Amino acid sequence: MKAIVLKSFGGPESFDLCDVPKPMPHAGEVLVRVHATSINPLDCQVRRGDYADLVQLPAITGHDVSGVVEEVGQGVTTFSPGDEVWYTPQIFDGQGSYAEYHVTAESIIGKKPASLSHLEAASLTLVGGTVWEALAVRVALRVGESILVHGGAGGVGHIAIQLAKAMGARVLTTVREANFEFARSLGADVIIDYQNEDYVDAAMRETGGRGVDVVFDTIGGNTLSRSPDTLAQLGRVVTIVDTNQPQNLIQAWGKNASYHFVFTRQNRGKLDELSALIERGQLQPHIAAVYSLADIPLAHARLESPDNSVQGKIAIAVEPRLSDPIE
Repeated sequence: MKAIVLKSFGGPESFDLCDVPKPMPHAGEVLVRVHATSINPLDCQVRRGDYADLVQLPAITGHDVSGVVEEVGQGVTTFSPGDEVWYTPQIFDGQGSYAEYHVTAESIIGKKPASLSHLEAASLTLVGGTVWEALAVRVALRVGESILVHGGAGGVGHIAIQLAKAMGARVLTTVREANFEFARSLGADVIIDYQNEDYVDAAMRETGGRGVDVVFDTIGGNTLSRSPDTLAQLGRVVTIVDTNQPQNLIQAWGKNASYHFVFTRQNRGKLDELSALIERGQLQPHIAAVYSLADIPLAHARLESPDNSVQGKIAIAVEPRLSDPIE
């Protein structure tokens, strides 16, 4: 099978398109023909070597799969050949999704929502599962609460806005001016131009000085130390960013704030919850561009470009017969 193989840590040029053996399913496993995958910041971090102690080279990376079951191992009862499925491969545990085939445990696979294309489904598995874990499980966002989503136009942020609205929250988000209309189309109630206004001032103004109930950090930097300045009493902060920058959280103590650090876990339950929202029309991934499997290095370069112009996700058409590329 064809696969994009990471031969060394570094820039996008570190990938090679190679012929590698097709994996075979063992007991409790499913072999999936991958129709689509997508690009995430985590993929770029792995490629750069941020997790070098957890990744053995050469490696096939990638963290989203949408495809069709080709073969099942002994004891598999939930899926049969021909079923359309979607999932996030176990992170740092075995082969990733930058390949024509992938084998994984039956327990983490979900049935692909019928209303989504493979490209759309593959753009949602990791980011959707991450947002569900952050907002529904960890901070338990409630109807009528307010939330500040940092980076609302990005892969995670654009899903966070939609999920928070579906959960009945009032959503404030930070984006650049070029992304105002995109954020508004997702349902954001308050849009903050972070390049021209301090988001702390804006959040306090828009909440009448009370502060927001939840801050969702997708951008890192000093967000953890500044978040308490935007919080109401007993507010919650949830972050998906791995940062080694020192953070002063003394203000969080004064707000009785709680902090949640999320590294998403793989399970079918989250995918089923997302599927229900999709079928009700409350959640829809946005694809900014589509690249081929061979052009994954170009897709990585696009995501890391200084202008940060990607709205939503970059999808990868592993199956060549998928619909015409989006650009």
